[in-house]
Amino acid sequence: MAEISEQTMVEEVERGLANNYADVPAERIGAIVGGAYARFEQSPIRDFVPLFVVRRARAELAEAR
Repeated sequence: MAEISEQTMVEEVERGLANNYADVPAERIGAIVGGAYARFEQSPIRDFVPLFVVRRARAELAEAR
């Protein structure tokens, strides 16, 4: 069974958010996702990082509306 890399999952998160928030420029979504991802850079346990990134990014996008 092939594993999907963390970076690939975060890229998928970004694409999904871009589809869900079509009114937000892709650059802004990329910045939000990148900022959320950076917050977990030092986290030793990586399994749930993409989940935390999508939750944080969604919260920030919802707040901006």
